[in-house]
Amino acid sequence: MTVTPIASHQKSREITVSYLGGLLFNAGFIDEKQRAEVDSVDKQVRAQARSSKSRSDEDATSPFKALAAMNLTDASGHGTRIDDFLLARLIAEDAHLHFFKIDPLKLDVEMIEAKISRPFARKHRMVPVAVRDGKLVVSVINPFDTVAFDSYQQMVKQEIEVVVSAESDVMGVINEQYGFRASVTKAERDLNRGAIDLSNLEQYVKLKSGAEIEASDAHIVNAVDFLLQHAYDSRASDIHIEPKREHANIRFRIDGVLHEIQRVPKLVNLAITSRLKTMCRMDIAEKRRPQDGRIKTDHAGKEIELRVSTLPTAFGEKMVMRIFDPDVMLRDLSGLGFYEDELKIFNDWIQRPHGIILVTGPTGSGKTVTLYSALKTLASPEINITTIEDPIEMVHEEFNQTSVQAKVGITFGAALRTILRQDPDIIMVGEIRDAETAENAVQAALTGHLVFSTLHTNDSATSVTRLIDLGIQPFLISSTLVARWPNASCGESAKTANATGRSRMRKPACSTCRLPKGSGSSSRKGPAASAAATPVTSAAPEFSRFSRSTTPSAISSIVPKTSSRSRTWPSSAECAPCDSRHYASWLRGRRVSKK
Repeated sequence: MTVTPIASHQKSREITVSYLGGLLFNAGFIDEKQRAEVDSVDKQVRAQARSSKSRSDEDATSPFKALAAMNLTDASGHGTRIDDFLLARLIAEDAHLHFFKIDPLKLDVEMIEAKISRPFARKHRMVPVAVRDGKLVVSVINPFDTVAFDSYQQMVKQEIEVVVSAESDVMGVINEQYGFRASVTKAERDLNRGAIDLSNLEQYVKLKSGAEIEASDAHIVNAVDFLLQHAYDSRASDIHIEPKREHANIRFRIDGVLHEIQRVPKLVNLAITSRLKTMCRMDIAEKRRPQDGRIKTDHAGKEIELRVSTLPTAFGEKMVMRIFDPDVMLRDLSGLGFYEDELKIFNDWIQRPHGIILVTGPTGSGKTVTLYSALKTLASPEINITTIEDPIEMVHEEFNQTSVQAKVGITFGAALRTILRQDPDIIMVGEIRDAETAENAVQAALTGHLVFSTLHTNDSATSVTRLIDLGIQPFLISSTLVARWPNASCGESAKTANATGRSRMRKPACSTCRLPKGSGSSSRKGPAASAAATPVTSAAPEFSRFSRSTTPSAISSIVPKTSSRSRTWPSSAECAPCDSRHYASWLRGRRVSKK
């Protein structure tokens, strides 16, 4: 990107609420009445700024936050959201500069530390983001602070180029990326002196704000808080802490792809791991066997749960934290990425009084999100919903949730037998793994219960042969399984999209149907439009013949297993629906030729 140097002869001035209101008014985003309200707020913010003394007060008097708190509506009628990104674009246009969207995953944190001190960055709200052609590219909030630019250029002894970025982007880099490195450095210094205390045992953890973190001397605690805040703001679904020979890698899974975020010294990694283990009540002295735990934190006014797992490796304990955001796990069905006809069919399925609904797909394809969203839709005071999970993914007060505990004999099959005596209306089984669970699930469906569950198969058609492999008779499958094949392209095994951006499956293109695997059509609307249709249980129309097919071989002749299909039918399709459509055509042609 080509950026324009800031004119050093311009007079330095501050950005005020009134100035931002003028930009919005001139661009047609607010009317005269709203402009008058903005001017009134500007006077209040100025008075508050004169009396502010602490850094938290300075953040509270930010003109961007003051304007956002007004919840202004777009007077132009286009529905444009008035936020700090829109304001940054208008400021860049007014200053004849470029707007720059900061991607924290592409920043060189070591370069930031070397080029600018954190106090200077916070005071002038600026951060270097790149070096191009020998020039230092600096993202700023206020492009009219020419005094700060002149001082900074003398400090770095390098020509700088200025771009305008949103306040949330700039301050996010300073508080999270930069703050984490500072905490790690101080922690390493303290650990070398053996002066760290990790004795705090807590299950519910209230994360501190940026100002509170800075006021504390517990650097490991600060580093962990920065790490979790950064993961939440990045919309990560998983946090990986992987020990190596001399250091440890910290990686976030964002939109299905792992990104390396930080590298920390091995000594600091041991302390971070111990801190996280105490937070989720693990045994910090046990390092030879895997452990599991949970942490509940808060972020932006909502509670977020993390499921923590440790695994001994060659260089130490590897830790993975799965982030369960309630806005992601418990959503409206219309926000899952269904086609309109699919949504209608799925709603008809879950409203049935009895039967089995299976959600299939590979790991991370959105099965749990689909199940929880369906249960949330059905939850009411008139219905008893009971679940058996391993472990409980998201605690919800409207469900009666039970966790598998093999040590005391609570398995999926045993718990399901007990649940049937608890007068349930709807039962959710986390996964059908064995013959006992499958048999009990089928019996529950036959006795008037609606059963939700998952199977680890790559497509919905394979779930039928999987149930047969577990010993379920074909006529029972025909009687209980709610099954129909959807007319969606590439929608079977892809990750359900979510408005917050957390997803774990990548979306490569399918060369057969020319659509991203799991993508919807161009007519889809909303944040979920770029991702897949929800993976739902489906079956081909031929499955209605189960009642007449009493042997597994008869079923296999209709839907052969993947291994046998690959020997008899050379499929070139890259996604399950394309594969199934082509196979159906091939099968029909084969039957005609036999006749």
